Amino acid sequence: MLVVDQPQSTYTHAALAALVRSGAVLVVCGRDHLPAGVLLPLADHCQVVWRVAEQVAISKPLRKRLWKQLVRAKIRAQAQNLPATRPARKKLLELARQVRSGDPTNVEAQAAKVYWRHWLPDVPFRRDTDGKGLNSLLNYGYAILRAAVARALVAAGLLPAIGLFHSNRSNAFCLADDLIEPLRPLVDRRVRELREGDCPNFLGAAEERPTGRPGCRENGTVPFVPELNPETKRGLLKLLADPVRMGHQRGPLMVNLHRMVASLVRCYQGESDRLEIPRACTSADTDACGS
Repeated sequence: MLVVDQPQSTYTHAALAALVRSGAVLVVCGRDHLPAGVLLPLADHCQVVWRVAEQVAISKPLRKRLWKQLVRAKIRAQAQNLPATRPARKKLLELARQVRSGDPTNVEAQAAKVYWRHWLPDVPFRRDTDGKGLNSLLNYGYAILRAAVARALVAAGLLPAIGLFHSNRSNAFCLADDLIEPLRPLVDRRVRELREGDCPNFLGAAEERPTGRPGCRENGTVPFVPELNPETKRGLLKLLADPVRMGHQRGPLMVNLHRMVASLVRCYQGESDRLEIPRACTSADTDACGS
């Protein structure tokens, strides 16, 4: 994956063709430094016609069951991001059990309210897709992950525009938006790590730290908010290489995205009705976490 944020960058046709031929994804950022567009290679899959036909023919009940699995996995991953001693974690796990086929009661939104209220341990936080500070880091991380999911879908011969739950004629990545939901907490965790740095309870004013690097001030009173800069962007992009768990196997997230899509293909083909979804390593997963 190549992410370009320099507005004076120029491209040759040969360079773009080489990227596509190599199976790479080109992500171009806009004036706000957030990803604005994605260049994906067309599927070089020998069964693409059959795959798309199976994708279109999926039954509505199966769509709803798969969406239920995605929502449940997302809420459980959100719970894993909170300390085990917090009542909010127990509440999220309870909400996850309440998700029904198709999530008709929108438990996902109920869980989001609980989750974002307790996402940061020391200060209140409001999730705003147009916000700055931590919100801009979350947006950047989600966009990078969305592009990676879209690449895995295209590589499997599927159309990212045909979703399970998301449906919008102006959205070319509806299916990617479906599959990214249980993976968003991975980005949330990384953004919080970037905020905390080497000191879990860092307090320090961002304006007093021109480099934007995490650190500690013993007598600080203003929570540090990292900026969207080359350092934090690298930290978010490295998330794709981080180890995750998937069933009894462990490996980089980028690799396991393809395994997740492969499990979706098996659902389309009627061979299975269960998605395999990557989840974060815990402190107990010493091998997966590289300890």
